[in-house]
Amino acid sequence: MKIHTKFPNVKPFLNLFVALIFIGCVTQTSHIKSNIPPQPEKAVAEEPDLKPTPATPEEETVETVPRSKIEKPQQISTLPKTKTEKEKEPVSPLKPADNSIPGPEPAKKSDQELLDSALEFCHASNDFWERGDLENALDALDQAYSLVLEVHPDEDPEILQQRDDLRITISKRIIEVYTSRFTVANGYRKAIPLVMNNHVERAVRLLEGKDKRFFIDSYRRSGRYRPAIAKAFIEAGLPEELSWLPLIESGFKVHALSRSRALGLWQFIASTGYKFGLNRDRWIDERMDPKKSTKAAIAYLKELHQIFGDWTTALAAYNCGEGTVLRAIRTQKINYLDNFWDLYQKLPLETAFYVPKFLAVLHILNDPGAYGITLPLLDPEMVSEEVAVEKQVHLKTVAKHIGISYKELRDLNPELRYNYTPDTPYILNVPKGKGGLFLAKIGDIPTWRPPVPAYVLHRVRKGESLSIIARRYGTSVRSIMAMNGLRRSHYIKAGWKLKIPTRGTYRPIKKASLPISDLRVKGDFMEYVVRKGDSLWMIAGRFGTTTKTIQSINQLNNTHLRIGQVLRIPKGVSATTAIKTRTYRVLKGDTAFVIAQKHQMDLSEFLSLNHLTPRSTIFPGQVMLVKAE
Repeated sequence: MKIHTKFPNVKPFLNLFVALIFIGCVTQTSHIKSNIPPQPEKAVAEEPDLKPTPATPEEETVETVPRSKIEKPQQISTLPKTKTEKEKEPVSPLKPADNSIPGPEPAKKSDQELLDSALEFCHASNDFWERGDLENALDALDQAYSLVLEVHPDEDPEILQQRDDLRITISKRIIEVYTSRFTVANGYRKAIPLVMNNHVERAVRLLEGKDKRFFIDSYRRSGRYRPAIAKAFIEAGLPEELSWLPLIESGFKVHALSRSRALGLWQFIASTGYKFGLNRDRWIDERMDPKKSTKAAIAYLKELHQIFGDWTTALAAYNCGEGTVLRAIRTQKINYLDNFWDLYQKLPLETAFYVPKFLAVLHILNDPGAYGITLPLLDPEMVSEEVAVEKQVHLKTVAKHIGISYKELRDLNPELRYNYTPDTPYILNVPKGKGGLFLAKIGDIPTWRPPVPAYVLHRVRKGESLSIIARRYGTSVRSIMAMNGLRRSHYIKAGWKLKIPTRGTYRPIKKASLPISDLRVKGDFMEYVVRKGDSLWMIAGRFGTTTKTIQSINQLNNTHLRIGQVLRIPKGVSATTAIKTRTYRVLKGDTAFVIAQKHQMDLSEFLSLNHLTPRSTIFPGQVMLVKAE
């Protein structure tokens, strides 16, 4: 049906009527305040061929939220709810739209990137620390260490070396941060306060009475070393009074050894001495050297003063270690010290009395008459000069050639653990003015050869037998049995300690007699008939040759032997005696393998030539035989 044919003038009126309705809705609802909280605008899925219908005033109010405030409208696939359903639904707080699209996963850092990041955290920690922000400084170090722990342990050595270096750096920085919390600010670098209180008075009474003889003897001995010590402290910018510390530490005895294994004038334990450059090996112990140990003591005292800020606390730490003092400080629940004597009761008894005793020594030395003590004459200062020794010499022989007593020369070289010099180049101390005479007579002084011990101790390992041990040390089973009182050659236990003869008490196995039926000499070779129990290694060891030599002469493709087989063996010549050799002095960092590689030798060849075993240790300066070019 065609409507426009029956009502030709209706269409313009309808258009005008709809326009008036829309204008009225907008103007009438603009001033209305809705009771319904604003909701996010919901986009309805569009449907084809569907015309919009006019909205009610209430719905218009809800949907007039400005579009500029809605960043990401959430799209749903259902139609909006009716007004009745909205009124029944409880109002809930707005929730952000859930993004269902997963973002890209962060790329995993390489080990080098982890280490670089950790290093940056260390730099950041230092910046925080310099600004006094200790908490953030520690947090940054914690982050750095957590990154270091993520480095894979099977990485290449360069990465692992960087990791270990960072670990050490982080550990040191943590100690610095913690110690800065407890640093004293009222100490003066060149001042030791001469306090007199009941603790110091008790120490004075002890030195006046029970320990008076110790004090006087120690004071007399101080003349040997203290002038040089005082000079070193003044040059280092430290209080000269600290040069009296060895009086209560060791009584100025260079060989003084405490119950805790502290040694020397300054009573260093091995680990602390090593930390400050004092070497210790089978020949020397530099903790007993006055010059070297004084240098180490200066470095240690400087470090302690930087940590604690005043000398009384630093001296307490010198006696018992900075860790003990820091733990005692931490129990005070404060970040600084006003007075060392507040800490006195919290320290170990021996350490606590260490400081009053030192102050008592200073009081007595400043005015000995006031305490009823007469100071004796000082021993003469020990003055020496240094000379270089290229060979191992005995001190008694040296003393005889330069015209001094053995005791005097021994006292000038207290770091030597024996009465002869090491088997490497060494700096020897001789009396002042005797250096030229020593160098003139060094050619007449014979080289010292330490006596070879009658036996060495060997701990039996699992799988070893007496024959294996005998071959290793170049002796015989019978000699080992005789020295250890063994009745059976085939019975030993792992863990046993056996005495292995080393000189004049055994006959080498390679010289042992063999049955005539098993050995025949033909020209430059010997013919040996293989017996039950033989192996190529046993035969090579018996005749002083190698398995490769036997295989080459007899054209053997493998090491398998059979009973009755005849082997040709070089007569009386080992594989190493035919090599032209020259001497080589071991350098720092050398190993047996490195030296063999340098001179185009097999490692076994090098070891045999120098009578070494794979467990042997070589030292810088040691002379070895190598293949001549």
